[in-house]
Amino acid sequence: MPFDLSTVDAGATAWVLASAALVLLMTPGLAFFYGGMVRSKNVLGMLMQNFATIGIVSVVWVLVSYSLAFGGDNAYLGGFHFAGLKNMDQVVPGYEGSFAQVIPPIVFVGFQLMFAVITPALITGGTADRWKFPAFVTFVIIWSIVVYAPVAHWVFSPTGWLFKRGALDFAGGTVVHANAGIAALAVVLVLGKRRGWPKERFRPHNVPFVMLGCGLLWFGWFGFNAGSALGANSLAGYAFVNTNTATAAALLAWILVEKIRDGKPTTLGAASGAVAGLVAITPAAGFVTPMGSIAIGLIAGTICCLAVGLKYKLKFDDSLDVVAVHLVGGISGALLIGFFADKSVNSLGADGVFNGGGWSQLGKQALAVGAVVGYSFVATLIIALVLNVVFRKMRMTEDAQLEGMDAVLHGESAYEFGPSLGTSVGTLTGSGAAASGGHSGGSHASIPASGRPVDGTSLGSKTGVDA
Repeated sequence: MPFDLSTVDAGATAWVLASAALVLLMTPGLAFFYGGMVRSKNVLGMLMQNFATIGIVSVVWVLVSYSLAFGGDNAYLGGFHFAGLKNMDQVVPGYEGSFAQVIPPIVFVGFQLMFAVITPALITGGTADRWKFPAFVTFVIIWSIVVYAPVAHWVFSPTGWLFKRGALDFAGGTVVHANAGIAALAVVLVLGKRRGWPKERFRPHNVPFVMLGCGLLWFGWFGFNAGSALGANSLAGYAFVNTNTATAAALLAWILVEKIRDGKPTTLGAASGAVAGLVAITPAAGFVTPMGSIAIGLIAGTICCLAVGLKYKLKFDDSLDVVAVHLVGGISGALLIGFFADKSVNSLGADGVFNGGGWSQLGKQALAVGAVVGYSFVATLIIALVLNVVFRKMRMTEDAQLEGMDAVLHGESAYEFGPSLGTSVGTLTGSGAAASGGHSGGSHASIPASGRPVDGTSLGSKTGVDA
């Protein structure tokens, strides 16, 4: 069906374009968030993976992924009608009637692209410090087509089977966060543990980077959630306010748990709590009231903080707690819609248990969570196992991990102090730990002009986040 350009709302189009730019900013923000939590010898490796993801997915999305996610009316996978972004003068299948778009299809392409970009980027937090770059690049290409595109079709496209079943996901709690979280677990199981984990302490090398990344994520997330209203309207306003409110509540809940459990709230915990709140409110942002968002934030902040310890009990090395924050947070937010959804916020939504809607919506949410998590885990595990054979181990060797991703994979160093300090560059940057006689148990928070490292007291030790 041809798209009627006379129906275009200029205000809505401008808002969605701005929101797409905000969502793109989230991936560099994620790079800083993850980069600050690893040791200094791996920070460029983390940034490189995130920026490479932007390049890879942007091209794959135009070639085929967008069409597989939103082309055609098949319930399980879109077709190739929009491959190469042809037929952009036609309506996106399913976006008709009550779902009719008031933005040009090409604008929708750009907005959805940014979701496709950040989803595989999230996986890199679980695999930090040890994934070979060529294997990573190959994985992202395949995963974007085989896993992300079908899941996006199921949940986001009105022709998808989970959408038709009535599952609600406003901005990607299942498609983005639960999907990435369970995929990270699958890859981690194939890659194996980092050298020295869990005996050695992996401290974040730059907590201010983590806080900067968190701030950029928080800022960009307004485009992620409020932009998903696909218009400049009241629904976008609710999503905006709910996003901020749930994030604030989760931050407070996380540091309160830290205070009770460990005696001190930490800045790293505050950042982690904020991200947990952002994750949990993502599927619910356009379906709950601000009071509901407070409840979701408090629950998510508490649950995700406690979930960090699971990796030690179950013995899987999820480096930066992608499972605890994104898998647990995404699932929590998706299921809590079944309790807090309020149709007065969005007439296309539903009423949850606490608003007289009964238990049916919770069942629909559980179905969506189970289908997405199950498919993503199995498909990702198969992809990772095959690539592990193709690349004769995707995991960096013990010696390479000791030297660090930056030097081994990219021939670079994040911090060059120069010879004027009278100490070798490798000693100061942490990228040459082996040469300087150091160990790989983490780098220090600050290095004064004297060249003597200052031990960063309890960075990361209280929150359970391994860097």
